[in-house]
Amino acid sequence: MTPTRRHFCSLLTTAAASACLPELAFAQAAFPERPMRLLVPYAAGGGTDAIARLVAQGVGEKLGQSLVVENNGSAGGNLITAQAATSPADGYTVLMANQGPMVVNPHLFKNVKVDPLTAFDPITLISAAPLVVVVAQNSPHKTIKDLISFGEKNPGKLTYGSAGNGSASHLATVLLAQMAQFTAVHVPYRGAGPALTDLLAGQSDFMITTVPSVLGLIEGSKVRALAVTGKERAKLFPEVPSVAESGWAGYEATAWYGFVVPKGTPKDVTAKLRTATVEAINDATIRERLKNEGAEPIGNTPTEFAAMMEAESKRWAGIIKQAQIAVN
Repeated sequence: MTPTRRHFCSLLTTAAASACLPELAFAQAAFPERPMRLLVPYAAGGGTDAIARLVAQGVGEKLGQSLVVENNGSAGGNLITAQAATSPADGYTVLMANQGPMVVNPHLFKNVKVDPLTAFDPITLISAAPLVVVVAQNSPHKTIKDLISFGEKNPGKLTYGSAGNGSASHLATVLLAQMAQFTAVHVPYRGAGPALTDLLAGQSDFMITTVPSVLGLIEGSKVRALAVTGKERAKLFPEVPSVAESGWAGYEATAWYGFVVPKGTPKDVTAKLRTATVEAINDATIRERLKNEGAEPIGNTPTEFAAMMEAESKRWAGIIKQAQIAVN
């Protein structure tokens, strides 16, 4: 709006000034006017990163601006989560949210600087997927029962990698160890990619990880899938049993992924981001790719996403307390 027009509008009565509103509305509707950032709290190459990049491309196309992925898995994702929380609440910083940084770390780490459930406004839950228990192809453990039996008979001799302290892969293994009553040594990494590299090299015995991060290795016969962590068998691996049907009824652990933005982001901006995200994950190509990687597209409301995260926080708080695990 030019200075002359701005001055003219300020002199009008309330009714007459409504003529100026279309120009103001146009200015607000301009978001996004420049590229946005999608902060991912894990290293490149893992399951979270794979889904982040897939959806980011679709959202960028819907909004007409790039959604640029930035990875940082330091401190279990806490550093980049705090960075996102303190970024301007203008919609140009989006956080890839999943259970590690959002609902697990506050109960696991002693020095978490922000409360993720109050520091962010939810956009939508993008997808959820079971995890898969894998071993290297040359592992002596042929089934999930073989693996757990070895752990029971040889306390502390099994080692497992994870995408980081508090990640889905870490906590899914903690839950399994609690229910099956065996012990294993945890080796955290900055993302699933590095952890899988060491699994292939024989530096660890097994891993529970996201389907997107390990699908290519399973299809290439580099690793063997022993079980999936959902209630039922996964459509991608109909021959692979679930942990629950293998003898540990009630076991369930899923990885979920969503978008959140710093608290106080304008409602019209969050609405635009949600619309673009839901449209992206419902795009036939992206939807098919998500399903092919074991992830079910969701796209719920911000209120539903917030309620789910609150419930997840309470659930994992109990599991962490029982396991007596903490990270300084």
